[in-house]
Amino acid sequence: MAQTTEDDIEDVPCSGPDSPILAEYHITVPSLHDGPIQGTARHEQRLLDFLEATPSVQWLKKINLGSPLIKFRLPSTSIHGSLHVQFIRKINWSSIFTVCKKWLKHPMNIALLIWLLCVGAAGGMLVLLMLGLLNDAFPSKPLRNYWIEIDNQILNALFTLMSLYEHPNIIHHTVLLCRWLPEDAAKLRKVYCKNGMCRPNERAHISFVVALLHITCLCQYADCGLYWGYPSRSRSDFADNFFFILGIAAPVFAGVYTVYSPLGRGNDALSDEETNESDMVQVESPETGTVVSNPAWAGRLFDCSEDPTACYLSFLCTFCVFGWNMERLGFGNMYVHTVIFLLLCVAPFWVFNITAMKIHNYVLGDFIGAAGIVLCFFGLLYGGFWRIQMRKTFGLPRSRWCFGSASLTDYTQWLFCWHCVLAQEVRTGNLYDVKNGGFYEKLMNGDDVENGPGSVVTAELPVSNGVAEGNGIDVKLAVDGEMTPPTQPVIECGERERIDSDVVANGSIQAQKLTHNRRMI
Repeated sequence: MAQTTEDDIEDVPCSGPDSPILAEYHITVPSLHDGPIQGTARHEQRLLDFLEATPSVQWLKKINLGSPLIKFRLPSTSIHGSLHVQFIRKINWSSIFTVCKKWLKHPMNIALLIWLLCVGAAGGMLVLLMLGLLNDAFPSKPLRNYWIEIDNQILNALFTLMSLYEHPNIIHHTVLLCRWLPEDAAKLRKVYCKNGMCRPNERAHISFVVALLHITCLCQYADCGLYWGYPSRSRSDFADNFFFILGIAAPVFAGVYTVYSPLGRGNDALSDEETNESDMVQVESPETGTVVSNPAWAGRLFDCSEDPTACYLSFLCTFCVFGWNMERLGFGNMYVHTVIFLLLCVAPFWVFNITAMKIHNYVLGDFIGAAGIVLCFFGLLYGGFWRIQMRKTFGLPRSRWCFGSASLTDYTQWLFCWHCVLAQEVRTGNLYDVKNGGFYEKLMNGDDVENGPGSVVTAELPVSNGVAEGNGIDVKLAVDGEMTPPTQPVIECGERERIDSDVVANGSIQAQKLTHNRRMI
């Protein structure tokens, strides 16, 4: 058969307009379901064949959208390779709503949400101004620079306030690192280690993370000094950008380091025995006493005359008395509570009013100053939050006179009569002994509880008057100011039962002897 050359092809005449149309020839494009392509490219699969312009209903049904989690397989250029894309059928909005509702029950989370909204509003306006998207609203460049400075001052105040609130905890963690007692290590593991477990060289790793957090706060303080101490024209841009970038990079790196360092990994390096030995914290076993199963508040809310000293100190030294009472009740360090409570009630007024003077806008300045005063007032909610924790931890009676909610009642009491509420909490702490997260009956002078090892003692106390769940009996003070709980039944077990039986036996013998002597007389 003769081969066709290029010259022969050139001699073939082109088809004219009157040439017949070849209607009998069909061109078939292989689809996804035709299997592998035959010929030299039979091992190649075409990705473009999947992209149909108008997919049919049958094609959509084959995807099986009814499954909760779909694994979609796209053909690739190799036999063994495939692209997996996962689609989620729907979002469980009810579970998300439940989690959000539970998260918002914590007042600190509500404060954090408000803080994030303020940062987002000020930061969003700053970005729009810098990108020139608000040139129509602010046509002149001096006006835009003026509002950029206002946004910078507001953001500086918000970040400074957050740094002031978080820094006391970081300083406390530094003190625990320097001291490094077994109980200190256990507290730090709960904050920085995964699952609170022991990690190799954990002290060095935690120290590095704490140092980064210190750098974050110090950078914010330095940036705050630049904004408050220098006007926008004479402020150093290099120093401002340096402290700003370092203050953002430090916490980000601290978070990444906590997750990917040995602090956030599994405890594979240590054996189970070493982990158990390192996690053991020696805790002194409390003396056996009477566990109060139904504790009561020491008097009603306005019974300040029962302990005038506690009332006066609660009014004049609110922050110090609150911190001292929280520590003896087992809710944290005294100094941390005192400083945080003080900053919550003082720092907003100080920070926001200085910011109002720096923005040179009377209307906006008055609004920011008023916001600082309102935040100082709501700082008392910190005491209400810990009153709720105290009530739930020790099983104290609750009142529901504020919209039927016990939590709202506690918050309202702290907002409008904080010194009376704090005095009541102090009197209640004086009434009992706090051991292992529970209330024990306080032993008076001369009392001696003879209980054997392993004995369990329980008692009940009536609820104070004025409470909905109470039974109308008050816990009063003695004449000398010392609180004396009412007489209560005591149920004892263990070796105490044997001692009581001996006492009863001896008592019966003595009674028989006394009867015999009377008959002789």
